Amino acid sequence: MQFPVFVNLLKLHLPLHAVTETLGMFIGFRYFLYLRRKQGDTVPQGNRIWAIIGAIFGALFGSRILGALENPPALLNTDNIIFFIYQHKTIVGGLLGGLIGVELTKKMIGEKHSTGDLFVYPLILAIIIGRIGCFSMGVYEETYGIPTTLPWGMYLGDAYPRHPVALYEIVFLVALWVALAAISSRYRLVSGGRFKLFMIAYLLFRFLLDFIKPGFRFSFGLGSIQIACLLGLLYYAPTILFPKRLIQKSIYA
Repeated sequence: MQFPVFVNLLKLHLPLHAVTETLGMFIGFRYFLYLRRKQGDTVPQGNRIWAIIGAIFGALFGSRILGALENPPALLNTDNIIFFIYQHKTIVGGLLGGLIGVELTKKMIGEKHSTGDLFVYPLILAIIIGRIGCFSMGVYEETYGIPTTLPWGMYLGDAYPRHPVALYEIVFLVALWVALAAISSRYRLVSGGRFKLFMIAYLLFRFLLDFIKPGFRFSFGLGSIQIACLLGLLYYAPTILFPKRLIQKSIYA
């Protein structure tokens, strides 16, 4: 397999990642609409639209800002800070920024219900599709792992077998989807409980995964994304410390 992978679409010669990134967002949103029609929604239509708008803008800014902060020296030395921020993005920043955007929007419109549960499975699906594209870029985008001597190390476009971290994430997300579905079928979770479980699991996974990814590290050994993950986990500390709060009523098979 040759990296990066390109595809021919009509008369365009595009990197596969550009295609999967767009497909991920489109398919994920269509899946969200399907689940909303099938399961119903406790949030009124108008407020749901505002929540989506808040999520989009929060994710856009959060993704770009945290992406730019991945490499502080490069950010401080760039000639065009706006273009530098535009060039960089990260899923962790998108999730945390989206969370902030939704919560601020809910406060402004007075919405009390949780809006996150319906987004969980569509988000997982969208990220999986996007990570296929990340893998297709090999070492030509900063979504690859450090060199490894493990038997499943892969040559991603340079001379070293590396951790295929994009594939690790896909496997993790599939397992998380299955686990969340099993938990939801066994327990009646409080409103927003599924989204909290998703965020806690993903932030913890990304905190650990970034130890086997190259990139800038502060003197204490952590990168910007790892710090953001810890701040997100701190936000969810009450849920982590008292997980029974997520359960409304047990349903035993």
